[in-house]
Amino acid sequence: MAQRYGAEHSPDGKSGHARPVSGHGAKSPFAGAARTRAGGRVNLLFFAPFPLIWQAFRGGPAVLVVCLAAFGILILAAWMTREGLKAQEAYGARKIAKRPALPRKILASFLTGAGLALTGLALHGALEAIAFAGVGLVLHFLAFGPDPLTDKGAEGIDQFQSDRVARAVEEGEKHLAAMSDAILRAEEREVTRRVERFQATVRDMFRTIEDDPRDLTASRKYLSVYLMGARDATVKFADLYARTQDLQAKYDFLRLLDDLEKNFAAQTEKLLDDNRTDLDIEIDVLRERLAREGVKPQSNE
Repeated sequence: MAQRYGAEHSPDGKSGHARPVSGHGAKSPFAGAARTRAGGRVNLLFFAPFPLIWQAFRGGPAVLVVCLAAFGILILAAWMTREGLKAQEAYGARKIAKRPALPRKILASFLTGAGLALTGLALHGALEAIAFAGVGLVLHFLAFGPDPLTDKGAEGIDQFQSDRVARAVEEGEKHLAAMSDAILRAEEREVTRRVERFQATVRDMFRTIEDDPRDLTASRKYLSVYLMGARDATVKFADLYARTQDLQAKYDFLRLLDDLEKNFAAQTEKLLDDNRTDLDIEIDVLRERLAREGVKPQSNE
């Protein structure tokens, strides 16, 4: 990826103000990231229906209405496909997730079939419309697949607890999305990258809590109070910086992100340590029970 030159007098270079410096081993915003599938082929779906506009004005009123209706349905199908892929990526990124409430990709397959059926009816005939509908539905389904149809990661976990975790993580993701939307208004690449790094640290905590839903209670204030405060601070900074380009406000905000990231990382590490302690206790209890039953552990030698 190309990077802007970062010399002293460049926009992202050094200045007279001291910048906050994070510790070594800071979390990369791209750690664990995968290339999104909500592009490429999906974008082609938005362009494919446009020839229908040309065809609509080459026939009579009936052809005009049917072609424009087909155009609208196919654009809707493309949008549903993109949203379905986004929902599937969010589902795949989480260890505990509920299935999407609306099977968008499956619905998009039927919409594609309906749009192509109207196209065949307007430009050819009934038999062609049926053939177009069947082929379009099947090809769309094969190309993009079905939506997730089952909840994930809830096996062996209390359903009430897993639902609480899923809701908390979903709410936390909304706060992170609001931060991403707000920071774009600042139009400051350094701050945008710093916000992304903080978000990566927060998502580490999400994954840790998903691994052990019992950690949710200990982390509730991080997922609500602290994260909501980070969102509000980001919105206020972005509005101020977009108007004034105040460098002191920028560096104060960066220091705030440093402090928040350290706190979130420390809490995540504490949760992991607690989980290891719980595991050690379970192992010790199990060994004691085996010893009482006369079962001796195997030697490592």
